[in-house]
Amino acid sequence: MKKTTFYDEIAKNKRNSILLVILIFSFLIGLVWIISQILAPELSLIFLVFAGIIMLLYTYGTYMYGDRIVLAATGAKLVDEDDRRYTHLINVVEGLSIAAGVPRPKIYVIESDEINAFATGRDYQHSSVAVTTGLLKNLKRNEIEGVIGHEISHIRNYDIRFATFVAVLVGLVAILSDMLLRTFWYGGRREKEEKGGVGLLLLIGFILAIFAPIVTRLVQFAISRKREFLADASSAELTRYPEGLASALEKIMKINEGKMKVSEAVSHLFFVDPNRSALDSLYATHPDIRERIKILRSM
Repeated sequence: MKKTTFYDEIAKNKRNSILLVILIFSFLIGLVWIISQILAPELSLIFLVFAGIIMLLYTYGTYMYGDRIVLAATGAKLVDEDDRRYTHLINVVEGLSIAAGVPRPKIYVIESDEINAFATGRDYQHSSVAVTTGLLKNLKRNEIEGVIGHEISHIRNYDIRFATFVAVLVGLVAILSDMLLRTFWYGGRREKEEKGGVGLLLLIGFILAIFAPIVTRLVQFAISRKREFLADASSAELTRYPEGLASALEKIMKINEGKMKVSEAVSHLFFVDPNRSALDSLYATHPDIRERIKILRSM
């Protein structure tokens, strides 16, 4: 059997992620077009332009200030560089940033016994890495390097911008679906009934409004899982030691209880899922840890 390389993993996950984003865009465009046809077919072009402006403003606001919201929501505290407790962490982040060819991100710490980390920011100059105190306490140097390499890879590959962009699209689909349902119940339904039937367009719109948020949410989870595989492969490239990350994941399986109480809106950013639930097999934002270990050890 052909041995998997981290270059194979990077190429495969980039292709799959692009396809998934195209699917979300398709739902978004379909919803906007159907709403315009139901409300005012003769003004559909103006409606589409106005909706596009609103989407751009919404996306811009999230893009500019999303990282601050994430750091505040997780209780992350900026590391004091004079604090000797974090000298080793600072050195690891600095070394891997140099290896990745990106500026060193700001470093934050979260008080938690769980082993976890995340990266956030809109670009290389506005990026941050946060780790839990549990990670610093329980992992060895090469294991910490594996996890930090994973997070630096998210920054280098622009995964954080990508994840934010997808989250915005998913949110817009949910908003437009709600608008379409309200249009159906309070306007479109009555107008169509007066004409003697619901109509094919309204029926398609109703079905799309119900299922689009569900499908796009599942797509969001799938994209998140794909990006985690990509970051694992990129970490192996940076550290040249996949076993460090694999060993860290094994410790996480033994120690973590999935009780960080982190908002589901930001849970997909973490190294491993900070919250566990009975529906993780369907709605999990992260791939199975055993599968991640298997792939890393095949490199």
